[in-house]
Amino acid sequence: MDEYLSNTVKEVYTLADLENFGRKKLKPPIRLGVLGHPVAHSLSPEIQNAALESCGFAMRYARFEINSDELAPALEFLRQLDFVGVNLTVPHKIAALGLVDEADETARKLGAVNTIKIGHGKLRGFNTDGNGFSRAIRDQFSVDLRDLRILVLGAGGAARAIALQCAKENCERLVIANRDLEKANQLVETLRGFFSGPRVLGPVARLQAIAPDEGALRFQIANTDLVVNATPLGLNRADAAPIPARLLAPHLMVYDTVYSSGPTAFVSAAIDAGARAANGLSMLLHQGALAFEIWFDRAAPIEAMRKALSA
Repeated sequence: MDEYLSNTVKEVYTLADLENFGRKKLKPPIRLGVLGHPVAHSLSPEIQNAALESCGFAMRYARFEINSDELAPALEFLRQLDFVGVNLTVPHKIAALGLVDEADETARKLGAVNTIKIGHGKLRGFNTDGNGFSRAIRDQFSVDLRDLRILVLGAGGAARAIALQCAKENCERLVIANRDLEKANQLVETLRGFFSGPRVLGPVARLQAIAPDEGALRFQIANTDLVVNATPLGLNRADAAPIPARLLAPHLMVYDTVYSSGPTAFVSAAIDAGARAANGLSMLLHQGALAFEIWFDRAAPIEAMRKALSA
């Protein structure tokens, strides 16, 4: 039997599979997916397929292993097929901005797209990283970003989205710590306009960039409520800690954007120090919910998605 006419589901599809979708029928049809390299580890299909089932949509969401040089043809295939949309992960977020027909203000400001809505032959790009982070913090710690003094570790793509969201929500103060101090300063300058209003905070600056040396971090943590690891440190077991565990303190909330089935090493260290801490699964959940809302113009079935993720 032709696999494209069966109910057999592949764990990962390729560009060649995508090309064949135009000639053969899948039952139920794949109309959504995540494009990345690598992509086999992605938990997005579990979340989105639970949402689709909950809402009674007769379609599926799948993983697509797409190399950097395959992104442009993959998006062209999607434009021609009856796809609803896709998510984008490493290494495609930046390149996708130049390949979509339209992009929302946040995607343009960040220079990156992580969600595409497809309709009437057009690709519309969005970035849900910042809003997904904000919802995750509210979910995990029952607090809004505007009430917090925040220390963001990193100045790359995830850090930029998180920092922009913190600024847009008028957080109490924001500090960017990055090994490349020039990059951190550049990020700070793009956010300066959000912090121009008066606010009494005492002797500490409301917005600044620092190098992540122990002395500077120790001072900042004394004036911080939320520490966010927005670096890739922690993806591999051999990685160094984003900051020394001895600097963590009980008054902190700690959010690690790296996710795994259990606590990351950074989350475990924070809990050992008496802090409240969570890994990036909740951010993945809320990014997925936001993407669903973009694709279908309706509220996402968040509890069904949460249940699938916890399973």
